[in-house]
Amino acid sequence: MTSWPLTYGSVPLCLLLIVALCAATSHPGDNVCSSAVVTSCQECLKRGPQCFWCFKEDFLEGAGSGHRCDLQVNLLRKGCGPEFTEKSDVKVEVNATVSSTQVSPRDISITLTPGSEASFVVAVKQLPRYPVDLYYLVDVSASMQENLDHLKTVGVALSLRMTEYSSDLWLGFGSFVDKPVSPYINVHPTKINNPCSDYEIRCRPAHGFHHVLSMTGNMSEFTRVIKRQGISGNMDTPEGGLDAMLQATVCQRAVGWRPEAKRLLLLMTDQPSHIALDSRLAGIVTPHDGLCHLENNVYTESTRMDHPSLGQLSDKLLENHIYSIFAVEKQQYQWYEELVHLLPGSYLGKIGFFQSPNLIDLVVDSYKSLLTEVTLSVSLDDKALSRYWMSVSPICPEGTTAKERSCLGVQPNQTVYFNITIGLHSCPDHGGDEDIEVMVRPVGYNESTTVRIHSKCQCSCGSKGHCHESGDSPCAGTTYGTGQEQRPQLALINESNGNCRAEGSNVDCSGRGVCECGKCVCERSRLGTIYGKYCESDDFSCSYNNGLLCGGLGVCVLGECVCEDNWTGDSCSCPVSTATCQSPDGSLCSGRGTCVCGQCVCDNHKYSGDLCERCPACQSSCQSHWKCVDCHISHDLKHNKAGHCNRTCDSDVVYIGDMMSGGGWIQCMYISSDNCRYWFQTNSESGWNQLHISTRAECASSGRLVGTFLSVCALTVLCGLVVVTVSRLLLQKRSWSPGDATKDGDYNCTGKELSYIPRSNEKTVTYRRDRPSDHPVEMTVHVKMPLGEPWQ
Repeated sequence: MTSWPLTYGSVPLCLLLIVALCAATSHPGDNVCSSAVVTSCQECLKRGPQCFWCFKEDFLEGAGSGHRCDLQVNLLRKGCGPEFTEKSDVKVEVNATVSSTQVSPRDISITLTPGSEASFVVAVKQLPRYPVDLYYLVDVSASMQENLDHLKTVGVALSLRMTEYSSDLWLGFGSFVDKPVSPYINVHPTKINNPCSDYEIRCRPAHGFHHVLSMTGNMSEFTRVIKRQGISGNMDTPEGGLDAMLQATVCQRAVGWRPEAKRLLLLMTDQPSHIALDSRLAGIVTPHDGLCHLENNVYTESTRMDHPSLGQLSDKLLENHIYSIFAVEKQQYQWYEELVHLLPGSYLGKIGFFQSPNLIDLVVDSYKSLLTEVTLSVSLDDKALSRYWMSVSPICPEGTTAKERSCLGVQPNQTVYFNITIGLHSCPDHGGDEDIEVMVRPVGYNESTTVRIHSKCQCSCGSKGHCHESGDSPCAGTTYGTGQEQRPQLALINESNGNCRAEGSNVDCSGRGVCECGKCVCERSRLGTIYGKYCESDDFSCSYNNGLLCGGLGVCVLGECVCEDNWTGDSCSCPVSTATCQSPDGSLCSGRGTCVCGQCVCDNHKYSGDLCERCPACQSSCQSHWKCVDCHISHDLKHNKAGHCNRTCDSDVVYIGDMMSGGGWIQCMYISSDNCRYWFQTNSESGWNQLHISTRAECASSGRLVGTFLSVCALTVLCGLVVVTVSRLLLQKRSWSPGDATKDGDYNCTGKELSYIPRSNEKTVTYRRDRPSDHPVEMTVHVKMPLGEPWQ
């Protein structure tokens, strides 16, 4: 037996890591293990796989039995070693000695405790070519006469077509009608032997199932048997197809199913089928037993047992690794579409007429579809179903599609993996251990995986088997007698009570318990556990942080916090790691401080920030270096003249071309007397001042500035003129329109009058009369009219 990956390891260290993780991510108040209501080892382990029971005799002496149940990390810190703990023994073992071709592993053993779970992986490999067994199960009622004739030419043609996918095709044949009882058939003596007597033709008697031809590779024999088949008849519309399917499935020896072949069961009918409980119409109430009942190839229990249920038929198809194909008339397609969803590994084809090409295409297409779909079925005894749960997750090859418990589009030589998790809710009612088997079957494969589950529900508690559970009395079996014998026993009790006081104390059990039979039984406190020989210790008299005892990152032992790994301090609030003090450059606190309790404490008050990276006062260092920079500039930044500035500068000066970034460098700028900008940077992290001066100055001449100013002014004036000119042209165009003028009232603006926009037409008319000549008369009339009105 070899070990396999599992959810909870059987190695104690592995389990300890899981328990430690649970403890680190939960607060003390969230500990699901520790509870006053837990009084036994069995109750403790039921609370979850992370819970441990301590059966050490003197563990937390005086404390209640409920404190023996806790996370293992807490029990270890309270003095209960691994050898004194009972734990959930969860493990997975694989029997690697059982060989497999398609499905592996073939045999797995699992041990579970209540509340635990275990995971394992089943691999299913798709082979390139399989032998194929195809069994035709045909409805031979009168309405199927034409379809039966078309079937006679299928055998040889199908064999030739299937050579693309299989080199070894065998065919079988069986027929069915319905149960030969009323009201399914006419039971008149003249109708039983010949249901077609009204039509003056000869028909076969109705039958539930006849096995006609066992699996054979002889296509000529298959064709000869089909040609000899005759039709039959019945009364009601539904047929007994599902009843016949179960017999063709379970009668392995009679049908001749080959163990190494892919098995296809093709049902041909033009009507729906009876299902379970339909037989009550005929007075048949005995449920089907799921067994084979063939005598001389005839189903003998058709009139005595009910039709099988869909669940029963599904189980038998899976158990015998058979794919089912339904070839039905299109009028019945919807009825069978609902049925196929309840039968794993089933395929439904809708055919208008059962002609030879249609049947061949149906068989080939369904075989290709079923072969490229790998589906897993997990079956469990119904009696244990309520106590277990399981989940299946397919891991499909690249290029395929995952769908619930299956992978679609799987190609030959590809392997599909199924991750299966099984968990135990509870133990049986009797409370004892239990052994069950779970069958993991890839649908249609002749190999499967057997999973043997052992549920561990009892505690062994070491070699002595004494778990120190509630009810264990220190005075068990002690009798004190009566009469004259009573006084010595009372004296013994008083003497033993003296053992309940610590040296120098006049109070029993430190005032936090009662003395029974010479031993302190400590009281319970809502704050935590009180324990010790004299109830002198507890697990809550320690420092708190953020309202949590020991910051939620340790346990209180004898008044001091015992911190988890990576934590320290009085209240376990300080991380051991200095990762929170690491600067981006890898130094601690930017090299300006020390890391205390996960935080930087800066060495100098002028530094601040989480990593001592800020120094507002340091920014003034730019101005402090101006004299030094000016000195070097006055000597033209020449290396051979840099020595003249040694008295002015207290820094190491270096001339550079491009400025550096990061690393604690402070960027500065200096403007010289000739209006040139000089960039420099300073750094004092290394313990002494460093100064880098850029040799690239940014200077602007006065002539260049004047030229730039005049150019901007000229451009502004030019733009203003353009705007004014365009505005006047637009106003002129808007005020004059050629269609608004009349012959007598035209108004044409001259260039001098562009600023005048007329709103009316004005006209002066002069009337003159010459006679009498001695007194000529002249009259002038000035007329003003709104603009646009015609003159009259």
